Amino acid sequence: MKRFGLLCAIAFNSVVWQSQSYIKGQIKNTKGETIPFATIQIAKTNVGVSADENGKYELKTDLTGSIKLTASAVGFITLNRSITIVKNKSQYSQNFVLKEFAEVLNEITVTGTRTDKRSTKNPVIVNVINSATLTNVQACNLSEGLKFQTGLRVETDCQTCNYTQLRMNGLGGGYSQILINGRPIFSPLTGLYGLEQIPTNMIDRIEVVRGGGSALYGSSAIGGTVNVITKIPKMNDYSFGYTYQNIDGVSDQSISGNATVVNEERNAGISFFINNRNRNLYDANGDNFSELPQLKNSSFGTNLFFLPTDDQKIEINFSKMNEYRDGGEMVDKAPHLALQSEERTHDVYAGNIDYQINFNEGKSSLITYFASQYTGRTHYTGIYPDTPIGIQNHLANPPYGDSKTTTLQGGIQFNYKTENFIKGNTVFTVGGEYVQDDVYDEKKANKYKKEQLT
Repeated sequence: MKRFGLLCAIAFNSVVWQSQSYIKGQIKNTKGETIPFATIQIAKTNVGVSADENGKYELKTDLTGSIKLTASAVGFITLNRSITIVKNKSQYSQNFVLKEFAEVLNEITVTGTRTDKRSTKNPVIVNVINSATLTNVQACNLSEGLKFQTGLRVETDCQTCNYTQLRMNGLGGGYSQILINGRPIFSPLTGLYGLEQIPTNMIDRIEVVRGGGSALYGSSAIGGTVNVITKIPKMNDYSFGYTYQNIDGVSDQSISGNATVVNEERNAGISFFINNRNRNLYDANGDNFSELPQLKNSSFGTNLFFLPTDDQKIEINFSKMNEYRDGGEMVDKAPHLALQSEERTHDVYAGNIDYQINFNEGKSSLITYFASQYTGRTHYTGIYPDTPIGIQNHLANPPYGDSKTTTLQGGIQFNYKTENFIKGNTVFTVGGEYVQDDVYDEKKANKYKKEQLT
């Protein structure tokens, strides 16, 4: 009886051992050097191993059929390779050659041609201001960040309310188009105050196109285009910041916070931002009229993405901004009782949703999008009358006003490429990583090179 039990156990272990497959290989860089301690994982599973100090790995799995292996290492582009596991074969070999970021990556811009392109491949010059630069120059909002870009001039045109306009190539602000994630949802009046309403902690990068090439975005972009790209989820992280500035005893304080969450499969993520700014009135020459208005700004928003399949992506952005500013005679009265005063309250809601599907082995894509912005504004601009009848009418019917502006935009964008000549096609930027798939066709690439030479 004991002998029978032992035979059954041996038979069972033999069956389990035969059902498992072993994948071995080595991880190297493009120079042929080994990459130690790289990570190799079966996509969409928790099965993975780390390579040893020589870049060698051995992965065990009981899966069958086509599986996708993902190799990643710090400072290198993540690489995907497909391998087919069949029955009655237990040994497989799969090597990886990873490219460093510095070898193949430069800034990806979308403003020059409305499609994602490397900055070196763009037909027009696109200057990029990243979030690190905004942090280094201590910029609190978009207006302050643009002041340090060559060829741009942020002009303050009103001492009382301090509205700003962006001048490009010497043209007025009406000829400079402000985009949010590539969508022109800023109304012209919102553009005057919106430069100070967008906090820098919601910005991933700013793409700037100067000159007539930006007319791709319409007649309001003849001077140039500024495209604000909001932050996307990259990794599980959070940060908080506090900024304090002082001008002759007048304080300007900002509190900001960011948080991002990305799931283990890296096919979904969400990011949040909050910002609060308070600045007191500033009188530079002691005439009891402000040179800088009182400013209270609160904003929050979110950005999320989801990949239903390997070839589809859904991205949603939403933000809410509230701003109060008041300037003029510095008296503790209602604005219409001051000798001269301007008061503005803005409530701004902005959002967009994009759906992208890739096909033709990832070389072509179809994008549908919808974007919207709503601005509710209450305001007062006036001077206290100096005649009895004027004062009577002014007090009886103070010239307060309000306006509501809604901007809607939607469309379909189709990108098509007949060939893919770069080894490893970037399908999506997911979680801050550039992921390559092995879709290179060497014959087609060589044929293309010969045609170009002749």
